[in-house]
Formats: sequence, C-alpha cells, structure tokens
Amino acid sequence: MDFTECYGDTVSSLAVAARDRNVRLLRSLIRRGCDVDSRDNRGWNALHEAAAAGHAVCARDLLKAAAGSSQGCRAYVLSLTHEGESALYLAARRGHLVVVKLLLKAHADVNQQTNDLSSPLYAAVDGGYTELVELFVRKGAEVNGTHTASSWTCLHQAAYKGHGDIVRILVGVCRLEVYDDHRITPLFVAAQYGRRHCLQVLADAGASVNAQAADLATPLLIAAQEGHRGCVELLLDHGADPNLSCSDSWPQLPVHAAAEFGHEAILARLAALTDRSCDRGEGRVSPLYSAAKNDHGCCVALLLSAGFSPDGQDCSSYFGSACTSPLCCTLATGNGDPTWTFSDSARLLIAAGATLTGEAWAWILAACDSDVLQYVLRHRSFPGPERPSGVMSHHLSPEQWSRRLSPEELSGLMCKVFDMVCHASYWLPSLLGAGLEPSLLLAEPNVLEDMDSEGVNYFLEFVNWSTLSPPLKDILDRQKELITWGPLINLEGVPSLTHLCRLRVREQLGSVVLMQTDVVRQLDVPRELQMYLQFKNIPPPTCVTMATCTHTSRRGHGRPDAL
Repeated sequence: MDFTECYGDTVSSLAVAARDRNVRLLRSLIRRGCDVDSRDNRGWNALHEAAAAGHAVCARDLLKAAAGSSQGCRAYVLSLTHEGESALYLAARRGHLVVVKLLLKAHADVNQQTNDLSSPLYAAVDGGYTELVELFVRKGAEVNGTHTASSWTCLHQAAYKGHGDIVRILVGVCRLEVYDDHRITPLFVAAQYGRRHCLQVLADAGASVNAQAADLATPLLIAAQEGHRGCVELLLDHGADPNLSCSDSWPQLPVHAAAEFGHEAILARLAALTDRSCDRGEGRVSPLYSAAKNDHGCCVALLLSAGFSPDGQDCSSYFGSACTSPLCCTLATGNGDPTWTFSDSARLLIAAGATLTGEAWAWILAACDSDVLQYVLRHRSFPGPERPSGVMSHHLSPEQWSRRLSPEELSGLMCKVFDMVCHASYWLPSLLGAGLEPSLLLAEPNVLEDMDSEGVNYFLEFVNWSTLSPPLKDILDRQKELITWGPLINLEGVPSLTHLCRLRVREQLGSVVLMQTDVVRQLDVPRELQMYLQFKNIPPPTCVTMATCTHTSRRGHGRPDAL
C-alpha cells in the first residue's frame, strides 16, 4: 500500500531519489551522510525503492554505502518493510531481472517470506516472469513451499495464472501431487480455470487426473461444471474416470455438473461414457434431475434422445420431498411464484412419456393454468376401450393407444382432483374436453358439494342429471337451499331428447373416441350438430382465483405442500 501521497514528508530524500532513478542526487545525498536505512511510514528504505523501481545503479550505490556502515550490507539487503517485503521480493514482483541478480550477489535470501507467506519465487511465478523463475530455481529456491493462507504452492499459482512455460519449468523440480487446504492439486486448478496448456503439461508429466479434493470433486467434474470443453477432452484422453463419485453427500458424477450448468457439448461427450446405472439405478441419480431442476431444455432433450428414462428414480432422499421424479422436480421449481411458467424441461419430459404420478398431478392442477393442463392432455390421453380389435377402437391411432394413462396414473389424477375440487373451474373443462368419463367424478359423493356453482352447472351438462343417485340429489337440493348453487333453467327439468341422444352416442363410442378423434366430424350432419355431439356448445365456467375460493374439501386442498 502506497501512502506517499498522504505522507510525503515521511519519505527520506534518499528514498525519493532512488524511486525517481536520480543517480546524481542519490550519490550526492550519500556523500552528505544521509542514512541509507531511513524508513518511511511503510517501513520502506531507499533500497526497497530502488528495487521496486528496477534501477540497478541506484541499488548498487546503496549496497556499497551500506557495506561501510555499522549495520553492514548483509543486514541491509535483508531488511524488510512493515509487510515483510524484502528488496529481492519487491524486485521479483515487478520482474526486474538485473536488480534481482544484483541482490542475489549481495547474499539476499531467496526464500525470505513476506507477512502473507509469499516469496520471491512465488512473486515471479505470479507475474509470469519465466527468466526469474529459472534463476530462482537454480539458486535453490524452495519450490514446494506453501505461500498463501490457502496453502497454495508456486505450481498452483502458475496453473491458476495459465503460465504454461513456468509450469513446464516447475514440473521438473516440484512435487506434482501437492495439495492446498482443500486438497486441491495444481492439475485441478488448471482444469477449474480452463488452463488447457498448463493442464496438458501437468498431465503429460504424470500428475493424477483423478486426484480428488476434500469434497471428492475431481478435475473432470470441475472442468465439466465450468464448461471447459477442451480440458474435459484432454482429461478423458489421459484416463480421467467419468464414473468416479464426486460428492460425499450424493452420488454426483461429472455428467451431472455438465447437465446442471447447461454445457450441452460436454454433456453429450460424458453421457456417452457414463455408466448407465445412474439412469434408473437404486441409490443413483439421473442427470435429468440436474438438467430439469435448472431448466436447461437443450440438455433435457439431449439426455432423452440418448435414451435416458424420463422417470429417473426417486431422489427425494437427496433433494427433498418434491424430487420423486425429474418431472416432479421441475414442476416444483418455482411453482407457487406468481411469475411461474411451465418450463421447457417439464414439456419435454411430458412429451417423452414421463409417468404422471399423484405428486405430478398435484403440481399440474395447483398451477391453476388451463394451458398447462391442456398441454399435458395433448400428450397423454385417458384410457379408451380395452380391446384393440374392438368395434370402437379403430378410431384411435397407434400413437393415441401408446400414450394412454395407466390405471395408476388415472388413479393419481382422480385422487388429486377430489382434493382440489374447489378449483374445478380450472381443470374441469380440460379434463372433460379430453375425454375423462364424468362418472369417475361421481365416485366421490362430496365432489358436487365442494364445487362452485358454475362448476356444478358445467359438470351436470355432461351427465343425465335426472338419474343421479339419491345422495347426490340430496347434496344438490341442500346446495340449492343454501343458495350456494344456482341451477340453470334447463337443469331443473327433464333432460332433452337431444341431450339423451348425445349421452348415448358417447356411451357407444366412449368418451375418448368422441372427444379426441374426428369420428363425429365424419358424420354427414351440420357442423353445429357435430359440435353439440362433442359437448362444445357448453360454455366453460368462469375460473375463480385461489384467493376467492371458499369451499374446503373434506380431504383438504391447495398446493401440493398442503396435501
């Protein structure tokens, strides 16, 4: 730290002359008997100034003057500033080779350390002064000493700064497997900061490419995390193990780091080399979690195209209760935030056939966004006729058959639907429009009691309300008395013959075939009648907000964390 501007009066005239390289003035002051070791507020004397300025003539004159003093030249050349800096250190830090040679000839200590544990060699390495490094090594400088609070060696610093020529010098004299206080090696540092040339030198010299830090991170992991593709390729070429576990808290691999930080090219390389047991294996973690949690859609797409399962495995023990699958993990991320949007990763996983568990349905329904639900239902359909060769089944394409919800998925949906009846205005039109059989909703007697008035009216348009079971009719009568349900005029009478006919058509075709195929549009009847047969003449209910919803299901409702 330079205080000369603030405290100019504390600097000796001799020091000023040395700093300014004014040889004539410096010699004049020496002849007049000025003290060569006069210190300023930083503890600097004239020799420190001359060394820092890189003026060999001034330094030589000062050393000659000190030799004739009672202190002697040796003590003078070893004198330190308040920060423990010697003249040799100051000259090395600025790359003044001639001054360094002069000071070494005057018996300066090549290993004298500063207060912060630096040394002349470390300073030369830091500055990238190759000739100085070679000189200090020849003069016997300690090459394996630690010189920072983090216990870095000169080789660590050379790798960090990317000084490849200096690394090449040091690998011939240093221990390659030296560690800082996190057990990080110089090769690890080179990989972390993308110093490919230094990495090449270290790896060629035999430094371990699989040396693990205290937290088990490897050079390959850190290079993948930081996106240094060239370093990743070099490490793999030198035998780096992509299947070496890199964390003591969960089974992390380099492929996870590439997926987490969205480095697509590196991910593609590592995915091809990673043991596929991480895909679905028990006690392992699919890299889809890392990509999906951070919504790196390109990485999700890459992993899916490489054959990774969209379901992964249950990783809630590692990442929390929401992470029962990659889909649940990405749905949970940010859901509940007013700015939440349906992520690209979620869309890709659903399109790839990710299993829609009860937890996934909970997040989807809790989003209260019909566009989200409609996207899901465009890629997954409700079960249709059971016999592929049946009279009704020929209207379903092979793709429609392949993406039908499994019984477990349908059961999970219905469970969450009953829990979230209060928000039926959001999900009811989409589910019925996609072919959900209305009778499934009537399996829960309280479904009509907890649904808002508009939702009840909309639902009744899809059934024969005159044949509802006595318990359901009692619920409607009670709701009507409490004025919590205002029936439409047509719902208070006998269903029309046309309505009964379209219910019969749906019964014969099945809800999925009726709502999801063009079978009705093939009929030679007016467009209005086609729409009527598909229940498209019924206006959807107005969506209520979360804040205005007042009904409470007996099972509880709300966001998944309240279920």
